[in-house]
Amino acid sequence: MLTLTFLVKTLIDLYVIVLLLRIWMQWARTDFYNPFSQFVVKITQPVIGPLRRIIPPLGPIDSASLLLAFLLCTLKFPLLLLIQSGGIYIGLSNLLIGLIGLVKAAGYLVFWLVIIRSLMSWVSQGRGPMDFLLLQLTEPLMSPIRRILPAMGGIDFSAMVVILILYMLNYLGMDLLGALWFQL
Repeated sequence: MLTLTFLVKTLIDLYVIVLLLRIWMQWARTDFYNPFSQFVVKITQPVIGPLRRIIPPLGPIDSASLLLAFLLCTLKFPLLLLIQSGGIYIGLSNLLIGLIGLVKAAGYLVFWLVIIRSLMSWVSQGRGPMDFLLLQLTEPLMSPIRRILPAMGGIDFSAMVVILILYMLNYLGMDLLGALWFQL
């Protein structure tokens, strides 16, 4: 059962992160013709395309992708409970659990994008299309920190501060929700 739990949780989490990435890229108005942007659109379009005909976007926010990500996060916990214990619970609390799971997935997405941008800054020096996309996505989070904490000795600590804030929020989630936080 642990293998099936791992597989279901991983697949749902990855698809939710890709959906959140699609929302974020649309909101940040990233380059649509970037190969990575095309990958994100092509992997989500079979589900989002028909859903967008029913659910219109809310300004710059792709509401169809957001609704699907929320529904997947909401259904993940009862599905994992069904796999692990054979029972299922569906109630209004699942909506709150789904919202918390969506926020946690957004935190993981930000974490990994900042990490990848930091690692790529050592290697490619900002010349590739992926570097520009990562810059467009992470700069709104890092520039306010950079205004408060400027680069010291040519080293930019804004990525480290963003990661420390995310770690702090993760520990806060563990303190408030306990074992449920690890299931989300």
